[in-house]
Amino acid sequence: MKAPRIVIAGTQRERDDAFAVRIAVFVDEQRIPREEELDELDATAVHCVAYDGDAAVGAGRLVMADGYAKVGRMAVLASHRGRGLGAAVLAALEREAAARAAPRVRLSAQLSARGFYERAGYTARGDVYDEVGIPHIAMEKAALP
Repeated sequence: MKAPRIVIAGTQRERDDAFAVRIAVFVDEQRIPREEELDELDATAVHCVAYDGDAAVGAGRLVMADGYAKVGRMAVLASHRGRGLGAAVLAALEREAAARAAPRVRLSAQLSARGFYERAGYTARGDVYDEVGIPHIAMEKAALP
């Protein structure tokens, strides 16, 4: 794999690439209903896409809400996991949160990804809860200076 290219989606094609990665991971792989994966927040969210050459292989989004930034829909294709793409997408979204002066970044992590987010500086808040049939935990960290 060449060095990945991390892009904040600026075109409809890039947004569609982000949606395609999310559908492959969440709908096809994890069996989350498509209507629950793609939602009304996608229209105003900042979308990030990781590319391996011309192929979209990772994605995530950032939504601004009530004085904080929420990272969500983080996904990397199974064939590309373990290569740092998720961390690169997360870092790009955190930079976008800082550019929007968000004091905190929050997310709802699948329990299986908790360690990934802890390594990125997030702290778990509260109890484990069910979201679309998958155990999740709320996490947050201070935004980048």
